[in-house]
Amino acid sequence: MAGKRKTNEAGSTNNLRADVLCVLGVLKAATADQIQRLSSPHLTFRHTTKETAAARKEARTASHRGALNDLRRHGLSVDGGRTRGGEEVRLLTKDGLAAAGLELDRGPEEMGGMPKSAGRSGASHAMTVNETVIAMIRPKPDLHLVAGEPAEAVAAAQAWIDAPDGIGSITSYATEVALPATGTWRNPGVGCAWADLVLIAPEAGLPLLFIEADNCTEDASVIALKFDKYMRHFHRKTKDTDGQDKPMWRTRWSAPDPQWGDATHPPVLLVFNQVGKRPALKQMEKVAALTREHWQGQEADGFHLYQGKMPIVATTLELLREHGPAGPAFWRFGREDRQNLWDAIGNPRRDAALVRRAEEARRRKAQEAAEREAQRPVCADCGQKFTDDRWKASIAVDWGRGDSHPHLCDDCKARALEAERQAEQHERDRQEQEHQEEAAQASKAGGWLGRWRS
Repeated sequence: MAGKRKTNEAGSTNNLRADVLCVLGVLKAATADQIQRLSSPHLTFRHTTKETAAARKEARTASHRGALNDLRRHGLSVDGGRTRGGEEVRLLTKDGLAAAGLELDRGPEEMGGMPKSAGRSGASHAMTVNETVIAMIRPKPDLHLVAGEPAEAVAAAQAWIDAPDGIGSITSYATEVALPATGTWRNPGVGCAWADLVLIAPEAGLPLLFIEADNCTEDASVIALKFDKYMRHFHRKTKDTDGQDKPMWRTRWSAPDPQWGDATHPPVLLVFNQVGKRPALKQMEKVAALTREHWQGQEADGFHLYQGKMPIVATTLELLREHGPAGPAFWRFGREDRQNLWDAIGNPRRDAALVRRAEEARRRKAQEAAEREAQRPVCADCGQKFTDDRWKASIAVDWGRGDSHPHLCDDCKARALEAERQAEQHERDRQEQEHQEEAAQASKAGGWLGRWRS
């Protein structure tokens, strides 16, 4: 480890630099504080004995600031200005983006573009995107790395560990991903949609989720226009490797085919951060009204069908931080109550209806089976119930002839047939015996008559 520290002038380890590259490779622009909370969450619960919040922050981010300085010396990162709160923003260079791609095992076309307004005007949009990722992941500290801290710090770390989990890790996300309606993935056409975030977490039941972050500074009509662009991309088809036309997005990401009543297109989550003057809740309502054609389903027997639609879900960064993805923080456009993320993007009323239908079908089948069982014939000899095959054979008609023993089971019928066969054989033997005896008597009588004639 000492050798590695000599290579890195600011004293960071290669592992620490790799963590920083991974975070910046996904987020593109971030502060040391955000990088620390994502990659080393245990440090959030250290240095609690320092007197001020600024001193605690200085201590817990020191190692990551050192790693960022080393990356800068190697030409992999640059300063990107400061946030409105005065924190330094760090960006990757072209070489840094390539190095991050190696750490993330992603090709250049998968790395995405640079975030909007990065390093300019406080990078407020990029910071909101980052905070959204942190609130979605809810990074858990390693309790062993908090050992020795004051009891209050350990208790706080344990409480965060016990809190509901988030979704995925930093590698589950991608930022500034082009969704071309024209052009290619590598060279998207003008006016295409750019997703702020793409989440891929099939292990959490979220194979694909697009996320848009807004600081309540844009007009609702501008936000709604993004969904027009999304829908243009979702409608675009292209040939896949099998030569078949498929939605273009399916040639890059995997997601289950829609089931009956499911939405055809992937869901989009809107996260509003109350930075601007427009109230977040009013923004949600306005965007919902302006995008109705994209998300509104059709009523069908107590639930909605969403064929050809895109689920749009909204929340605030404050609610997301408080509840996490598993809490009631999400409003699905067209519904009344807030739900957890999975219910919000899903169709729980349809699922419940399908469960009810399946249960009703099961009950009907059980009732029909019971009624049929009550009608099942019983063998008149041994009292055993007929098997299905025997029952079917007992009522079958073959060229006007029915079953020879319709009231007997297979075994009893076989015994009865055997007894009849033996009886018939005995009768044939008896008749043959009588015939032989009559022939013998006739032959004897003929012999006596011959003697008298001679």
